Amino acid sequence: MIRSKLPNVKTSIFAVMSALANKHGAVNLSQGFPDFQISEELISLTQKYMQKGYNQYAPMQGVMALREIISVKTEKLYKQKYNPDTEITVTAGGTQALYSAITAFINDGDEVIVFEPAYDSYVPVIQLNGGIPVFITLQYPNYKINWDDVNKLVSSRTKMIILNSPHNPSGKVLSEEDIKQLHRIVAGTKIIILSDEVYEHIIFDKLTHQSIAKYPELAKRSLIVSSFGKTFHATGWKTGYCVAPEALMKEFRRVHQFTVYAANTPIQYALAEFLEQEDNYLNLGAFYQKKRDFFATELAKTKLDFTPSSGTYFQAADYSKISDAQDTEVANKLTIDFGIAAIPMSAFYHDTQKSTILRFCFAKSEATLTTAVARLIEFGKQV
Repeated sequence: MIRSKLPNVKTSIFAVMSALANKHGAVNLSQGFPDFQISEELISLTQKYMQKGYNQYAPMQGVMALREIISVKTEKLYKQKYNPDTEITVTAGGTQALYSAITAFINDGDEVIVFEPAYDSYVPVIQLNGGIPVFITLQYPNYKINWDDVNKLVSSRTKMIILNSPHNPSGKVLSEEDIKQLHRIVAGTKIIILSDEVYEHIIFDKLTHQSIAKYPELAKRSLIVSSFGKTFHATGWKTGYCVAPEALMKEFRRVHQFTVYAANTPIQYALAEFLEQEDNYLNLGAFYQKKRDFFATELAKTKLDFTPSSGTYFQAADYSKISDAQDTEVANKLTIDFGIAAIPMSAFYHDTQKSTILRFCFAKSEATLTTAVARLIEFGKQV
């Protein structure tokens, strides 16, 4: 008999809902990928480097040209200098970076603080490494962190705190006060911070991304993960990176080299050149705010309640005026009977949660969003 290392883990909700959407021809606002084209310039650059012969293994740490421009970008944005030789590693997407970071530092019995709802890769990786997730629940609609609760749960066994801002799935953005509270809690400890910042450039309403890199005392103990897939609408390219102080990065690379070894070579060279034009990423927030505003205006025509997302390209919405059924049931019904797929928010918790919240992805064309809302309006008519 096979003894599973993750006996309670099922297929990712993203795969499940996308498969259901494909089966029923539904508009897919579940999985977080754009339905529009990426930059033609970026495609041309990738082709250029393929044709120039950059098709063999990249260095394990990543192409130096890309690591150098990441260093420049990070210092300009957050005033923190990372050595491209020893403190930056290019990864096969953000999820692989998160896996390598957790695996590098979590051992049997180590406790890891996780804020729920949480991106669904964190907990399984903690468990694979013998760690113990310690959960802090964030409450709809503002998903605010109660730092007093965090302080109560920190113990001598706490090895890591995982942050995610802008936050998937809620769209919440951490404030400067949140970071001050975090600093207060970890000061004088050896707790490592893993900061998932893959949506760092998708932030709205003149809010400022509070990267951990901006705070020197926190940066000393932190690994920060970002994603080019999110930034450049190219989720299928699975290219991201991790930055961390040399001592932490040394351990990260011990795992990284045997997890994936190296990321896609021609894409790394293309990204290095593309990043030289700062507008290619600095304008991303304005680009997605237009989509958020459009979706919010359309969504207001439905019977769903929501607070406009502050970041990411996700919108959480409450359908309790329409139905009191569990969100998993409603998500399936919406996909099969109304032709629109969303993610049930309960999928982002470790145990069964009564929920009437769905997460929608608005990284879509206006035509797609208009069609989706028309179907949500029909859903609301069943009351």
